Amino acid sequence: MSELYIPMVALIAGLIGLVWGADKFVNGSVGVAKNFGISSLVIGLTVVSIGTSAPEIIVSINAALKDSGGLAVGNAIGSNLANIGLVLGVTALVAPIPVKQYLLREESPILLVVTALAGLCLYDSQLDRFESVMLGILVIPILIFMVKFKKNHQTSKKPSTTDEIEITNIKLAVFWLTVGLLGLLVSAEITVWGAKSIASYFNVSDLIIGLTVIAIGTSLPELAASVMSALRGHHDIALGNIFGSNLFNILLVMTTAGAISPMTLPNSVFARDYAALAGMTILMVGIVFISLAKAERQNKSPNISRMFGVVLLLAYCGYYIILWPSMAMA
Repeated sequence: MSELYIPMVALIAGLIGLVWGADKFVNGSVGVAKNFGISSLVIGLTVVSIGTSAPEIIVSINAALKDSGGLAVGNAIGSNLANIGLVLGVTALVAPIPVKQYLLREESPILLVVTALAGLCLYDSQLDRFESVMLGILVIPILIFMVKFKKNHQTSKKPSTTDEIEITNIKLAVFWLTVGLLGLLVSAEITVWGAKSIASYFNVSDLIIGLTVIAIGTSLPELAASVMSALRGHHDIALGNIFGSNLFNILLVMTTAGAISPMTLPNSVFARDYAALAGMTILMVGIVFISLAKAERQNKSPNISRMFGVVLLLAYCGYYIILWPSMAMA
């Protein structure tokens, strides 16, 4: 058991480093973007949104280069499951989450289509380079669409995420961007090594480690931020952030692994893990629809209630019950 201590410490240290590196990377990137006169809206929808997925992206690249593509795919699918079941579920338990109409009209169809396309890629248990690149390229028109239509939904009551970042010196911004990127690269190396060592010790696949330990670990910052925002009454963007994060996890994290190192995956990836992701995504969109419809009938402000938070958490726990036999195999 003593030989497990170092990999466990490395995994924990790597996850902490990923969070720290992502924070510095985002701050530096926003500072650089602002110095070039890019608007806060565009920064928020591009730099910040992609930056918050930076830990998953860097881990995916590192894992693919080390012939551990299963860990990268598991991280992408597992992070999306954790975002919906854990982050959204717990946040809704802390306080009801406001729902915006445009989430159902704009983001929901995009997320459902992208999730369906991911299923087409995984259906044959192969993730090859061509389909990964084609799916990844979709991030460009989606970002353009989001920037165009989000202009219609800006509010002046609350500052945006980028307003809280005050790096105005270009040299300082470049410094933190570089430091953050280096932190992400080093932390990803440590995280992947620790994860692979733990998987080898327990004789489980790197896919399972990606679906569980890495996925939850890289989702903890979003969970902490969402819960703290809910406690302070500033959680109206929590749902939109989850939609965006899940999009980028599919379009950038999963496809990066496939583009770098095409792979053959176990049949369970589609039948069990992707099926759970598709079901949870449909459940989340369904909850948004029900919340909006109920609020319209009762002439109230729409929100995701604590009851729906319980439903999401139970669904997430149900996935782990299904996954348990694979985790317990030695």
